[in-house]
Amino acid sequence: MTALWALALAVLVTVLIYLEKTAILYILCTLSVTGLLLIVAFSDLGQSEAHNPVQTDDAARVAGRVK
Repeated sequence: MTALWALALAVLVTVLIYLEKTAILYILCTLSVTGLLLIVAFSDLGQSEAHNPVQTDDAARVAGRVK
């Protein structure tokens, strides 16, 4: 389904470029970027299933000093 949407949008953009409808392309791009920014702004990126992730100190292992 995602590939079908991508193909449809590619055809639409190609047709609009061929017909030299740059004003419509400009509006569609502006609305698309605005929509993407709204999705990111309202997404809850700070919350995850693990509220207290365990942090370990692996510096010795990375340096190759682990016996």
